[in-house]
Amino acid sequence: MSAVNDTNYNPAVFLLTGIPGLEDVHLWISIIFCLMYVFSIVGNSVILFIIKIDPSLHEPMYIFLSMLAVTDLGLLIATVPTILSVYLFNSREISLNACFAQLFFIHLLKCSESSVLLLMAFDRFIAIRNLLRYASILTLPRISKMGLVCVLRAVAVILPIPFLLQRFQYCQSNVLSHSYCINQEVMKLACSDIRVNSICGLFITVLTVGLDSLLIFLSYAMILKTVLSITSYAACLRALNTCVSHLCAVLLFYMPVTGLSVIHRLGEGSSPLFQTVQGYSYLLLSLLMNPVVYSVKSKQLCGRIIREFIK
Repeated sequence: MSAVNDTNYNPAVFLLTGIPGLEDVHLWISIIFCLMYVFSIVGNSVILFIIKIDPSLHEPMYIFLSMLAVTDLGLLIATVPTILSVYLFNSREISLNACFAQLFFIHLLKCSESSVLLLMAFDRFIAIRNLLRYASILTLPRISKMGLVCVLRAVAVILPIPFLLQRFQYCQSNVLSHSYCINQEVMKLACSDIRVNSICGLFITVLTVGLDSLLIFLSYAMILKTVLSITSYAACLRALNTCVSHLCAVLLFYMPVTGLSVIHRLGEGSSPLFQTVQGYSYLLLSLLMNPVVYSVKSKQLCGRIIREFIK
């Protein structure tokens, strides 16, 4: 009888987890997360502010960069306060509805970021392949429609996830291995059959991250083909240099996403510490590094930021 009761037990909360084995230094770790949080917020906000006030930056490349900064800010707001509450106040409890809402926004914004990176790859392809028609192809209304399609696609594919999770009964083992909620973690705590959710999650991953990464790869294959046909070595280098910052952003996004997906599906025997570090890389690495990469590699943006701060 007790076994039946345990199986049907539906906890009111999930318990978030910090870095295992380092509970004694969680306060010091929280300082690192605070610094990362402030740096990322300031970095992305500065990029948005500079692009807004400088008419010379109202170009497709910088508009797409603004979209990327907005998704990064959304991810920071949706996740880092929860992480800080775990490390600063040992506040580990999160209600089921709050957890479902958080994982919805995390996956929604991650999907949107993947779409924006694809649009940026398309932008670089048009700029190199058809420079004379660049401004006429990527007009502001067209860019707005592309951004809207990305958001609608993300909502359409991610919206079923929290509803699928809500129909489950959850066991007494309600401890998550991260200090934030994601679908792969939550569905493993269900007492019910999760095959539908696993198939749905795999389908969503292939439809979003898989498809986007394939299209980005094809875009760069065509870019490389175009660049190699340029006779001038200096012009060839200039064309490739415009893609460096975007390539860095792609690697910073897709490598942690792929790593975390592999760990959750195949890495059952990996250490909890490694899983936790990989989870933070998935969430925070691109948020922290994107402002640095684009500020350093874009001379026009970097120069405008420097002039603004000097002024």
